[in-house]
Formats: sequence, C-alpha cells, structure tokens
Amino acid sequence: QVNLVESGGGSVQAGGSLRLSCAASGPSYSSSAVAWFRQSPGKEREGVALVYVGGGGTAYADSVKGRFTISQDNAKNTVYLQMNSLNPEDTAIYYCAAGLPATRWVRESEYDYWGQGTQVTVSS
Repeated sequence: QVNLVESGGGSVQAGGSLRLSCAASGPSYSSSAVAWFRQSPGKEREGVALVYVGGGGTAYADSVKGRFTISQDNAKNTVYLQMNSLNPEDTAIYYCAAGLPATRWVRESEYDYWGQGTQVTVSS
C-alpha cells in the first residue's frame, strides 16, 4: 500500500518554472517506482517522468526532456518534478503514481497507486 499526495501546482506564464511534490507513505514505497503523469482536457493521460525509489534510475518523455527533472528525497519520502521553460502545452492536471512497471513505464496500467492530482496552468 502506498499513499500519494501531490502539491505545488499553480499558474505561471510561459517560460516560467514550477516544482511539484509527491509525498508518499506506506510500506511498499521503498520498493516502488514513482512516475508523474499529466492529463489535459480531451487528451489521454501521458507519462512524463519516472524515478526508481531504490536505485534512482530515471526516465523522461521526449516532450519534456531537457526541461523537466525528477528527483527524490528519501529522508522525506518525497518525489519532486522540477519543471522549467514551461509552455501552454504543459497545462494539465499532474498526477503522481507508484508501482513497479514491468513493460512500458508510460502505461497507466503499470501503476497501482495514484494521487489526487494538482493543476498546472501555463499562460502565453
């Protein structure tokens, strides 16, 4: 069982930055991977970034490479998503998810636990 709570969303102008946090708790957290997904109105949920809690390995969607950085603070059981050079196409609800992806990490079905989401709005 893993409980996830996102925070840090908000409104920012294009070119700005935001940092999202995903606070985790539960016995399965240390053996999980945590991913950030996002969903815009009318679009499918999209995998953005992934970090393996134990080993620290990361992965990114092509759309955010070089702009977003995922990191973790194991002492706080928190995963962060630093988002720089934001543009209006990044506007979405951002969710963190925990699980052990076996095939493609961008698949929603690979994750067992989800947070409630946090809104990110980027204006031009």
